Amino acid sequence: MRIWLDGQLRDAENARVSVFDHGLTVGDGVFETLKAVDGEAFALTRHLDRLTRSARGLGLPDPDLDEVRRACAAVLEANPMPLGRLRITYTGGLSPLGSDRGETGPTLVVALGETTRRPDTTAVITVPWVRNERSALAGLKTTSYAENVVALAKAHEAGASEALFANTVGQLCEGTGSNVFVVLDGELHTPPVPSGCLAGITRALAVEWTGAHETDLPFDVLERADEIFLTSTLRDVQGVHRVDGRELAAAPGPVTAKAMRIFDERAAQDTDPA
Repeated sequence: MRIWLDGQLRDAENARVSVFDHGLTVGDGVFETLKAVDGEAFALTRHLDRLTRSARGLGLPDPDLDEVRRACAAVLEANPMPLGRLRITYTGGLSPLGSDRGETGPTLVVALGETTRRPDTTAVITVPWVRNERSALAGLKTTSYAENVVALAKAHEAGASEALFANTVGQLCEGTGSNVFVVLDGELHTPPVPSGCLAGITRALAVEWTGAHETDLPFDVLERADEIFLTSTLRDVQGVHRVDGRELAAAPGPVTAKAMRIFDERAAQDTDPA
């Protein structure tokens, strides 16, 4: 495995980030995960735009996107595989212990891991913890992911692959690493970004390509929605067949199946949709 670290490709055993890197000590960093099919990253431009937005939200310098593109290309070429998870990590760099940043500049890591296609449907749970839609990190894809680790572990204990959060005012928000869509009376809805959810790349494309409505939804909509599906980089569009103890018959339902088909077709037509 070859990994890009601070300007060059390195063997995995030689790719080492300092124990004083701010991304490690305080989670001061942002990241993107991209699907890579046969050496080509999907929606790279959109992901790099969001990487920049997230960096600005943390007060980090704008990443050098030309370097990031070179790094992605080099890693993909060096590690051929049919389906991969391409991860771009951009941190505050070497810093003193504590919250203050150092002056050496950011750290950039690009790595690739092999993965497999997800099942067409999955089970999810709801969790009692909430997303803070007024947080300084709301809507940013940061490396401060411990809250998601805890919730996802809870989901795995329940035989599910994802955990869904409400926000502080009791509205449906998002999953640990996914956005959520629901079907009500034949119409497709997803929480708007001001709910505190991440502005997912797959979410945005699914909204554009299916005409889904961005709607403030109560958390208990999960108890009555006709269909539910998740979107994320590696899930694409994935139906939900169980929420907590509630089974959704015949998942994926017709609206979900159509969304899955549309997404697959449009993504195949354009691997870097504007």
